Amino acid sequence: MRLSLLSALAVCGSTVSAATLPALPQLAPVPITEFKGNPFVRPLTFEEVKEGATLVNTTKNDDDQPKMAVFAAAAAAGECANPRVRIEWDSYSPDDKQAFVSAIRCLQNRGSSGKYPGAKTRYDDLVALHQKLTPNVHSNAKFLLWHRYFVWTFEQLLRSECGFNREMPWWDETRWSGRFSQSSVFSAQYFGALANVNGGCVPNGQFANVPVNLGPGTSTNTPHCLQRKGDAALTQNTSKDWVNACHNTAVYPTYKDMAACAEGGAHAYGHNGIGAVMGDVYASPGDPVFWLHHLFIDHNYRIWQNADPARITAAGVNGVDKFGNQITMNTMIYVEGLRPDIAVRDIINTKSTTLCYRYDY
Repeated sequence: MRLSLLSALAVCGSTVSAATLPALPQLAPVPITEFKGNPFVRPLTFEEVKEGATLVNTTKNDDDQPKMAVFAAAAAAGECANPRVRIEWDSYSPDDKQAFVSAIRCLQNRGSSGKYPGAKTRYDDLVALHQKLTPNVHSNAKFLLWHRYFVWTFEQLLRSECGFNREMPWWDETRWSGRFSQSSVFSAQYFGALANVNGGCVPNGQFANVPVNLGPGTSTNTPHCLQRKGDAALTQNTSKDWVNACHNTAVYPTYKDMAACAEGGAHAYGHNGIGAVMGDVYASPGDPVFWLHHLFIDHNYRIWQNADPARITAAGVNGVDKFGNQITMNTMIYVEGLRPDIAVRDIINTKSTTLCYRYDY
């Protein structure tokens, strides 16, 4: 399938003001290359997305799966009574935005679990997990499911370890396609500049001097500054037209088809369009905007599911993992102890008793 793409701080019950965090020295940039074979190297073209014929992983014949009628008979997991509502960034209050950023900074100032070489903070544990599992959770049908749980795991760490008590934000990139740098996401007030950075260190924002301890790649782990590149010609491909094209059931009739399109479409273009750390497939969570981007990708997945209730049952799961195993409701999603490992059936519905969230639109 062709796809592109510091001391510990104890916090109880409240987020931390960025003003209370220690000043950090400016770090140098490092060369960050796009590795051959990673899902961000060569995003799909719009013509390929519209045609769709050769984009699906066919490692194993899905006729080995039970018939769809049997799938549809499976009951969806029970839903929670009061799901949290993820709020689009532009509707999020300034106070909520600052609370979210401060909670991320809190994780960046808490000590690492010590489980991962090179990880120095609790935030690094998340980056290291992604870095380690990248080959298993990209370019196969686990992609959307694993990243859904990964982002939820991040949210739970914000809540349990840094006192984050707001609704989560998500960022609607379709509204900013081709002009990411004009969004307040990439402002000096929040995540720092995207325009005119050209692969160098982000000059402002609340993460400008925070070390990126992991990456580039799988094992170099050379501490460096937060770097971005910024390419509006790429980010224009996160548009509503692109999202709708991947949701076209005439071209992408099943989950694995849609997931392949999503990964090589808006997902890959968002990563590469921000570039540098975000363009490093392995250590891309080193740029905190990673979470807003993947909240957008999960939102698109949820919209696809909302179009047909069967998509939150076994009928909404097919395709294979990296090893050629069929993805089923019993397939396990692993996050190595950051939160409990869990089965697909527990997270296929965002309103399950495990996840318990929805999007504001």
